Amino acid sequence: MVIGTRIFDLHIPGCRSLKEKRAVIKSLKARLRNNFNVSVAEVDHQNLWQRSTIAVVAVNASGTYVNGVLDRVLDVIAAERRVVILTFETEYL
Repeated sequence: MVIGTRIFDLHIPGCRSLKEKRAVIKSLKARLRNNFNVSVAEVDHQNLWQRSTIAVVAVNASGTYVNGVLDRVLDVIAAERRVVILTFETEYL
């Protein structure tokens, strides 16, 4: 069994309130969960308007499959016009 975790540090430049930020993050998390069957959580910067850190976790028997899922998640987040990826880290267990 392979567990892959990818943590994204995001900048959300268009947000002017926590309410706007939460709407963007909630939408992104729902899209990732529905499209890729992964676990997603906001893990840091919950009270900052224009910053967020989200963690995405995928589990499968195949490491190749987990890596592919996490790469597709990266593509979706990178294509999201409302957020900018500052950094991301990947870990496998």
